[in-house]
Amino acid sequence: MADKYTLGIEEEFQIVDPATRELKSHVSEMLEEGRMLLGEQVKPEMIQSQVEVGTGICRNIEEARADITNLRSIVSGLARKNGLAIVAASTHPISKWTDQQIFDDPHYMLLIEELQMVARSLLIFGLHVHVGIEDRERQIHIMNAARYFLPHVLALTTSSPFWLGVNSGLKSYRSEVFKKFPRTDIPDHFGSYTAFSQYVQMLLDTNSISNPKKIWWDVRPHPFFPTLEFRVCDIPTRVDDTIAIAALFQAIVCKLDRLIDRNLGFRLYRRMLIQENKWRAVRYGLEGNMIDFGKQKEVPTRDLIRELLDFVDDVVDDLGSRKEVEHVHTILERGTSADEQLRVFEETGDLKAVVDRLIERTIENIPV
Repeated sequence: MADKYTLGIEEEFQIVDPATRELKSHVSEMLEEGRMLLGEQVKPEMIQSQVEVGTGICRNIEEARADITNLRSIVSGLARKNGLAIVAASTHPISKWTDQQIFDDPHYMLLIEELQMVARSLLIFGLHVHVGIEDRERQIHIMNAARYFLPHVLALTTSSPFWLGVNSGLKSYRSEVFKKFPRTDIPDHFGSYTAFSQYVQMLLDTNSISNPKKIWWDVRPHPFFPTLEFRVCDIPTRVDDTIAIAALFQAIVCKLDRLIDRNLGFRLYRRMLIQENKWRAVRYGLEGNMIDFGKQKEVPTRDLIRELLDFVDDVVDDLGSRKEVEHVHTILERGTSADEQLRVFEETGDLKAVVDRLIERTIENIPV
């Protein structure tokens, strides 16, 4: 049954000079050998200090674990060969976007021409999780319901408290940087896949977008693959956390799909309400409260995440992902990457020490 809900994971890594702790524009040198080893599973992003990896189509969480762990191991090894390191975090604590070189590619040049400083200042790194759903109509209905849980999962992944050498006061500053792009954040809900398609076609017809991939919502039906793509998260620094998040998204999709099978629905909430909870995740991560819309009151974010774990509990054994989903309890107890970065900075007063910790955690439990 698990292979019905296939998984794909994309991670965007920082390329860092471990001596200066600054970002290093070095992706071109890594790509030549990287493509020999990994083919299309490794590719550049808009800035040359970033490298992206993506798994194949994984039938279950075990395949996803093996693939994403191997990718981190190989990319980390390529960086070390060049005297560099990789970091999994959604912002770099020190480096400035004005110092970054753009990767020479017509796609990125066009994006910068279109969006100007909004695109040039996009010094952020993310995690995208694809969950397979063949039926496009189901994709829309599952997306509608899954939107409610996006702030919960974002709170579990926060890894971007620093920006341009400053403590932003937020746990996910990446979210605030990315929302400067058009067509981002929590999407509205749609009555059908036809209604969604009409929206996309209107944007194409009016030259608002050149292709459907320029809809950058926190969750979207992928325009070319039969998947729901979850894009809300910061990238977790530990690979074990990334795997837990992928398993959680898979379990959410499976649970909502089963509710549809039983002619049961999940209450749909307005975008403006879910945005309130997203802001709380951005600002406070796991340490704050979110709104329980059913009870119409604030409750601790950790309590709502435990309710989410209870909600999906009856599908995780069928998916073979109980161990991975239960790792969420570990994240709830020890905190996220953002929490650890802030602790290191409080103890040392040194952002370079924060980068050192990130380098260490990025290859934790990774074969080197």
